This record gives sequence, C-alpha cells and structure tokens, in this order.
Amino acid sequence: MRRQAIAGVRVVLLLLLAAVGAAFAQTAPRPPIGPPVVTSPNGALVVTIGTEGQVTWSVTHRGRTVIEPSPIAMKLGDGRVVGEKPLLTTSFRRSTDAILKPSVRYRRAEIRDRFNEVVFAFGGNYSLAVRAYDDGVAYRWRTRLPGDITVADEEASFRFAGDHLLYFPEETSLLSHQERQYKRVTISEITPGRFSSLPAMVQLPGGMKAVITEADLFDYPGMNLTSGGPNTLKGLFPAYPRKVELKRDRDEHVIEREPYIAKTRGTRDFPWRVLVVAERDADLLDTDIVYRLAAETTMTDTSWIRPGKVAWDWWNALNVFGVPFKSGVNTETYKHFIDFAAENGLEYIILDEGWYKLGDLLSITPGVDMDAIAAHAKQKNVGLIMWVIWKTLDLQMGPALDQFEKWGVKGIKVDFMQREDQWMVNYYERVAREAAKRRMLVDFHGAYKPTGLYRTWPHVLTSEGVLGLEQSKWGDLASPDNAVTFPFMRMLAGPVDYTPGAMMNAAKKDFQPIFDRPMSQGTRCQQLAMYVVFESPLQMLADSPSNYRREPESLAFLAAVPTTWDETRVLGATVGEHILVARRHGREWYVGALTNWTARDLDVDLSFLGAGQFRAETFRDGANAHRAGVDYAREEKAVTAADRLTIHLAPGGGWAARIVPR
Repeated sequence: MRRQAIAGVRVVLLLLLAAVGAAFAQTAPRPPIGPPVVTSPNGALVVTIGTEGQVTWSVTHRGRTVIEPSPIAMKLGDGRVVGEKPLLTTSFRRSTDAILKPSVRYRRAEIRDRFNEVVFAFGGNYSLAVRAYDDGVAYRWRTRLPGDITVADEEASFRFAGDHLLYFPEETSLLSHQERQYKRVTISEITPGRFSSLPAMVQLPGGMKAVITEADLFDYPGMNLTSGGPNTLKGLFPAYPRKVELKRDRDEHVIEREPYIAKTRGTRDFPWRVLVVAERDADLLDTDIVYRLAAETTMTDTSWIRPGKVAWDWWNALNVFGVPFKSGVNTETYKHFIDFAAENGLEYIILDEGWYKLGDLLSITPGVDMDAIAAHAKQKNVGLIMWVIWKTLDLQMGPALDQFEKWGVKGIKVDFMQREDQWMVNYYERVAREAAKRRMLVDFHGAYKPTGLYRTWPHVLTSEGVLGLEQSKWGDLASPDNAVTFPFMRMLAGPVDYTPGAMMNAAKKDFQPIFDRPMSQGTRCQQLAMYVVFESPLQMLADSPSNYRREPESLAFLAAVPTTWDETRVLGATVGEHILVARRHGREWYVGALTNWTARDLDVDLSFLGAGQFRAETFRDGANAHRAGVDYAREEKAVTAADRLTIHLAPGGGWAARIVPR
C-alpha cells in the first residue's frame, strides 16, 4: 500500500510539472526570429519579407527602391492559400561562398556561388526561401504537405517604384516558340490581355536594369508576365491542358484547360522567381545566376558529353553545288556534309527536316540510306544529330531512340514544342532522361527559355527560344539591332541556339528574305563575331559547305573558334547598341564585337592577355562593308597586354580576333 501511495504522489507531481511546463510554453516568448531581411554579400541588395495579412517581398539596391512590397502566394485546389494570413514561426539563415565547376563550360570553367539565404518557415507546413546574390535576388516556395496537391494559381508580383520602360518580348498566344522582338513600352502600356514570355527587362532610374526570369523549373508551368496594376507586373501561368488537338505533325493546340496550373507532390521546392539587378548593361552578359539557382546534376558520368560545332543542312536548304551528284535530301548530300565536317574538324552534322517521313520516325525517306550514312559518319569520326518533331518522338520515344542508338547517333534536335504548361515542362525532362540513358546530346528547338536544365542535365547543350538567324529566310527581324538586344535578356537565361554563320551578307537596303538561298543582314564580320559573343556549346555553321569552301579565311576562323570557354570578360556593352566580349579557351583568347545599324568606333583594351607576347589574327569590316556586307579585311599583328586597339564597325558590322601566344 505504501509503495502504491508513493507511486500515486509521483504521478500527481509529474502531471503538475507537465501542466506548469505547458502553461510556461504558452506564455514564454518564442526565440527571436530576427528581422525578415536578406542582404546580398556586398550589402547592395536587400530583400524584405512582409507578413502582415499576406506575404510580400520588396527589394532595394543601395537604399533605392527597386520592388515595392508586392504580394506573393500560391492558391491550392482545396482553397488553402500559401502566403495568406501567414504565421511566421522561425527562420534559418545560411551563407555560402563556393566554387562550382560546370560539366560543360558554356561561359567559364569556374562559377563563384556566393549568396546569403534565409528560409522563413510558416505555420501550415510551408516556407519561403529567399536568396540574395550580388547580382540579383530570388525566392521560391517550399511545401511539406502530405500526398499530392493541386495548385490552382500562383501570385508572383513585381511592383516597381515608377512607370518604367520595359523591354517586353510580347506574345500573342500561349502556343509560341518564344522567338520575339523586345518591344519598348512602359508598364502602364501593358493593358489587360497583353503578356510576354521571359526574360523581360525593366529600365530603372540612373541607367540600372532589372531582368525578371525564373530558374529550376520542374513539374510546374513556366511563367509569363502580364499587367498587375499600376507600376506592377505579375506572373501568368498556363493552366494544365485538358484537351488537345494535333494539327499537322507538330502543332498541338490546347483546346480546353483545367481549372488549375499543376498537380504535383505536396512535399517539394517550387521554381525560383528571379530578379537580376545590374548597375551596368555589361553585367547582364556576365551573370550566371540561373545556373547557380538550378539543381545540381545527379549524373555520375558526364565524360561522354562532347560540345562542338555542327554542319547544318536546313538553313541553306541543302544547296550544295560543284559536286557530281544532285543535292537534296539523299545519301550523297548527307555524306558530303559529313566529309565537310571531317575536313574542318567539326564534331557533328544535323540531319534536319526531310530525313524521315513526317509522322513516323521509323520510316526513312526514299533515297536516304541511314545505314550507309551512319557507317560513313563513324568512319569519318563525325557525330550524327537527328532532327525530330517533338510529338512524333513522344509517341515513338523508346523505339526511335533505340534505333538511333543502333545507328550510333550522338544527339537529337527536338523541335516545335511551343508550350510551357506543366505537361510540356515534364516532357523536356523525360526527353533529357531518355537521351542520357543512351548518351545522346539534346538541342531543344522551338522551345521556351532555359531555366537551368543545362545544369541538371548537362547533355542538354543548347536551346532556341530566340529570334535567330533562321528568321532571315522569311523576314527581316533577325537584324543587327536584334543581335545586340537579346543577349542581355535571353542569353542571360542560358545557351542560345541562334544558328549563325551566313556567308552571303547584305547591307540594310540590299537584304531580301529568300527561303532557299538565304542571306544575313549586316556584315561578314558580324557573323564571325557572333561565334564569340553568342554562347552555345553546340554551335551551328548554318551555311552551305559550298559557300564556306569559297570563303577559306572565314571558314578557317569558324573551324578554330571553340564552343566552350574557360574565362569570359565583357569589355563593353550597351543594350541595343553594341557588345564587346573577350573569351579564353586554354591559352587562346577570342574577341568579338557587334554593333546595331549604327557605325561606331570601339577601343579594345588587351590588358586581359596578361604577360607574354601574342599574335592576333583579326577580321574587320572592309572599307566598303556599309555597301557590300561581304567586304572584310583579315590582318595579323603582334600584340601585348599593353596594347589598345581602336576598331571601326560598319553599320550592322562586327569585329573578331583570335589571339594566341607567340
């Protein structure tokens, strides 16, 4: 009895202690969370998170407002709203300063990943991760919810401090290749119904720029931009397709959409919403922020990934001449392209539209002997890249890729996706995964902008989503003005399949769009300089082998110029006016300069060369390049780091140099 009494007293005491502890826990103040602020390592950029009734974010740069408090949220299908009536429970801070070494060096061999991050945790099993870099800021939602969830919509808003000027790649439909001009309009001119793809740029006071884009996009729709009210832009997300209709073999139209944008895992990280802030236009050409924010690859072996240059058949319409066979979609022509690639050290050729009967990747066009072509390519050590319509590949992915593997194919060029709803975003990753199993490279043509897939799946070497040279076959939009505009936005997001290399070059008044015998606008030297300025680890030579053989000096430069870089220096740049870039591969430097339709003189400071003596091979616009775009002069000279060169660019002109140690 005595033992039972003692045990009873112990139980009562334990219950009393538990009650006191619970009461204390309810009344005692929580540990301090700290101010809801994230500051960049250099202190210039500051992100502030608001939690009064609705989660908001705001951004300042050196004390000047860039983004005023702007609501952000995700509405779930069951009515819950992530970010509404937030209860901030705790925050976790970390700082990182690391060196990333990309599997494919599309801009540099080492990328410094230096940021401050705070993860703000809220009641309701969700959090907001906020990162501040010296060159931009980003946020992303994280949910830790059981099972699967439906996301009805997302609110991502950007309220600026004034009615600023935009560079707005306006879209007319959600069915789009995202090959747009950058319209210069003010925020107030974006009336309801108007929207653009990304990246888009805002011109801030004092010459600063802010570029809006996204990163680490998986299992979720891509973001567009539309009006969000006075001085405000907001995200626009395509709803999930409910019913689609295939028109031709390539254009799949969404006829009906679901009342949600995504069905996905309840426990996951959502895409980063990214704002790059640049004091100088040149900074926009140098940022690696999308790569840094993307998920690291889980591929254990990337040694087989081989960047390089491609002899491309479609832009020049297979116009091979001076040969003993009739050129076209046939075995002899493809073998000729292989021979041309082998003679000039080009790693690949593409078999573009025509090699298979549209609608069936397993049915070869008459006159094309794929076994013979594959054997010839293997003998010449030239890789084959097969162009495919995305929908046909979707329907025949396993058998088609297996057949390609038997032929020894090294890559695929997937075309005409034209959408970025959740289904299509998932398709990109499925293609990347299946191609990786067979050690095949991927070029996404007819694509949305890059969001970092090239880091997660480094064999995805390039993608289009740009108003590129192919447009010159039917219009005049691929102009020198465009060439010095899109790199500050589209190329900021990742490698760009612009497909340069025209050997027929026209002054502005002489240009004509001719589909089967195309030409470029601007000068020959502008085309050469594009290989230095435009980043793409898989770079096309768009013109005919016959045209290149008539231009041995230009061909020699194009055969030598690398497609990956150890170091990049932006020597000068102004949006829409000019770009001057130097890049190093090994011990060799390449320099490229582009101008719009305005002639200009630029100074090239060679101090980046470092110690030693060098030989420079230069290509400059000829004295009459303003009249005949093909006019150029090739020169050689000895240079050192102490030299400064003054170069003249003709209207639509360029300048290119290869600088090697002596």
